[in-house]
Amino acid sequence: MLGLSVSQSALALFVAVLPICAWVSYTDLKYMKIRNAAVLSLIAVFAVVGGLVLPPEVWAWRWLHLPVVLVIGLVLNIALGVGMGDVKFAAASAPFFSADPGRVMLALVLLQACLILAFVTHRIARAIPAVRAATPDWASWGHRKFPFGLVLVGALLGYLGLIAALT
Repeated sequence: MLGLSVSQSALALFVAVLPICAWVSYTDLKYMKIRNAAVLSLIAVFAVVGGLVLPPEVWAWRWLHLPVVLVIGLVLNIALGVGMGDVKFAAASAPFFSADPGRVMLALVLLQACLILAFVTHRIARAIPAVRAATPDWASWGHRKFPFGLVLVGALLGYLGLIAALT
């Protein structure tokens, strides 16, 4: 462990996940898919970078978040048809979040805000002819489902960014 502050640790994790989050946003918009390689990359970032910047006991306990969220996601997949890419990405993101009740509430509020913002932004963007013309092959424009990866990416980046800025 590098002995970083909570803020510095969150910033390091933010920077490390940013390219993966950009990749997930793009593939979810274009193909309505979150690649397994992106999910595995996110897990690898937590394994390596998280192991360097978080206290060992925090890092070790946070690994439990992954299977818990995966099981919840599998239930949502079966019951409500939530996409498996979304389920896997949410599970891979889970170790980045603290289990502290205040931080859990922050994550839930961010998830809700990102859902609203991403949905509205996506619907506005797809209604703009210039945007549609620039990205005519994006599956999300005509798909019956919404690319929920945008919400998950926003919540992860928003959470890490707020922790970095506010602690």
